[in-house]
Amino acid sequence: MGRKKGRDISGWVVIDKPAGVTSTSVVGKVRWAFDAKKAGHAGTLDPAATGVLAVALGEATKTVPYVTDALKSYRFQVRLGAATTTDDAEGEVIETSDLRPTDVEIEEALKAFRGDIEQVPPQFSAVKVEGERAYDLAREGEVMDLAARPLWVESLDFVARPDRDTVELEMVCGKGGYVRSIARDLGRALGCLGHVLWLRRDWAGPFRAEAGLSLDEVDRLARTPELENHLLPLEYGLADLPEVRATAEGAVRLSHGNPGQVIARDVEFGEEAWASFEGRAVAVGRYMGGELHPARVFNTAGS
Repeated sequence: MGRKKGRDISGWVVIDKPAGVTSTSVVGKVRWAFDAKKAGHAGTLDPAATGVLAVALGEATKTVPYVTDALKSYRFQVRLGAATTTDDAEGEVIETSDLRPTDVEIEEALKAFRGDIEQVPPQFSAVKVEGERAYDLAREGEVMDLAARPLWVESLDFVARPDRDTVELEMVCGKGGYVRSIARDLGRALGCLGHVLWLRRDWAGPFRAEAGLSLDEVDRLARTPELENHLLPLEYGLADLPEVRATAEGAVRLSHGNPGQVIARDVEFGEEAWASFEGRAVAVGRYMGGELHPARVFNTAGS
């Protein structure tokens, strides 16, 4: 089997994704532009959605789970009065209502969607059903009984009411949240039905859409040193974990996958943390009695 083509380059690239492209196609473009051997992203955005899509290259792909688990912020508009097959404006309208709630009624209904909630994914989603993606089965006309999933909603706020048919909201939530499900379920709770009109992810963990590159910029700067100025260190993906500092001997042991001595402050026994040496990430693991027991080791030599 041939060696995978591309460079051993590691780090994070923040993209401000436009509407109309898939997250997978964005990753492919970034990987090509950097001539990177390996790439991935931290949290899918629907094709119609815009905003921050953090793309990991090389060793940074090992930090993807920590960004995926981080809080994320979304701004979106809900169109009141209609339910669709996809729970957004891309789908077909399947039911309508003439009822329109007041701003006060909307504010009151939002309370039930904060904190620990249970959320059923949209029929058109990447959830697997007996080994197949739900959206593939939905396209074939199958209606699935998808199980509810837990979601932490840090905040869900009323932002504006542009007109009687539209409400703009802002939500900060944890891993696995579907904005389309929020719109659908809020519409049902209000008795007027609803779906997402547009959706933008403003930030995800340490990454901000306002600091992201456009795809046009990626095309323009592809395969140039200037593009690499936009590459962030892989350590950005570890922002939500405490840092411990490896000793010289500890760094060597950690780099070989063995427990290594570290110097730690304000880290609890058994807590997950990442070890650095001379400013660079060496490993992620569990802190136990002066040592880090590694679960992931980074090989950033030459990157």
